Amino acid sequence: MTYKNNCSIIYAEFTKIGSGIMKNELIKTEIIVKDTPISVVRIDKTDFISLTDLAKYQNSSDPSFTVKNWLRRVSTIDYIGLWEQLHNPKFNLVEFDQIKTEYGRNSFAMSPTQWIKRTNSIGIIAKGGRYSIGTFAHPDIAFEFASWLSSEFKLYLITEFERLKINEAYQNKIEWSVKRELLKNNSSVRRLEKMDENLRLQ
Repeated sequence: MTYKNNCSIIYAEFTKIGSGIMKNELIKTEIIVKDTPISVVRIDKTDFISLTDLAKYQNSSDPSFTVKNWLRRVSTIDYIGLWEQLHNPKFNLVEFDQIKTEYGRNSFAMSPTQWIKRTNSIGIIAKGGRYSIGTFAHPDIAFEFASWLSSEFKLYLITEFERLKINEAYQNKIEWSVKRELLKNNSSVRRLEKMDENLRLQ
């Protein structure tokens, strides 16, 4: 194997490490809103609120149905589509325009996973299957969903979420997670630098 090829491997590994910083780091906590436990996860420095848990406030037996029912509304698609255009440079506008030709029909249906797959959404995240975590959304979107459920519920949600943001224990948890990731990735970088040094000596 030539030195050039070794360098390519090292660069690829380094890129993989760099792009993976905080990608797999998920901090999960919970707030209580009107006696309803609401999960909040932090991924890549952004908080996401569980739409599945919010829906349980109105429909505890089948919250996913409530989320899908909200997603099929014209005003919902317009709102989350505009949010993506403002915050997501990789948002699929072509597919979004196609969706807008479909919504409003009685047969129109939209699930969180369909929305994510078709538009490359970043404002809504969902994981189904055996290890399902339900559907989560950026606070801007979660608050809009909560408002559709109940204006009163939305106000309580905002209050509890803001309380969480200034909670010392939660902030300490975030800081520790960041430090742990930096230490882990610095160790990997040092390992690659050592590999590079050894190859230069060969």
